[in-house]
Amino acid sequence: QVQLVESGGGSVQAGGSLRLSCAVSGGTFSSYAMAWFRQVPGKERDFVAAISWSGDRTDYVDSVKGRFTISRDFAKKTVYLQMNSLQPEDTAVYYCAARRYIMSVVASQYEYWGQGTQVTISS
Repeated sequence: QVQLVESGGGSVQAGGSLRLSCAVSGGTFSSYAMAWFRQVPGKERDFVAAISWSGDRTDYVDSVKGRFTISRDFAKKTVYLQMNSLQPEDTAVYYCAARRYIMSVVASQYEYWGQGTQVTISS
């Protein structure tokens, strides 16, 4: 059973930075494409960023391009989301997700999910 555990959320002021981590256990880490989604109350879970199983391809929602960077560490079996120049509209619960091999921007196509970590940006 694959388990994902996020960490690194918190509260920062606009313009600040946070780095989210997602530790993966119970599966073959290199077999999974990984992604970050975010959700605010009353809305759907939205795609933020994804990285291929090999780590050589990434994808981002337009609103975070140039500010967020997704990466993966195969030795640590961990995926990161470096978030810079944070804005109040980035406030959400951020979820890590995994699916076999193929990247996707569609939440329903991901098999495994973490519990989420809250990110709050104040103006």
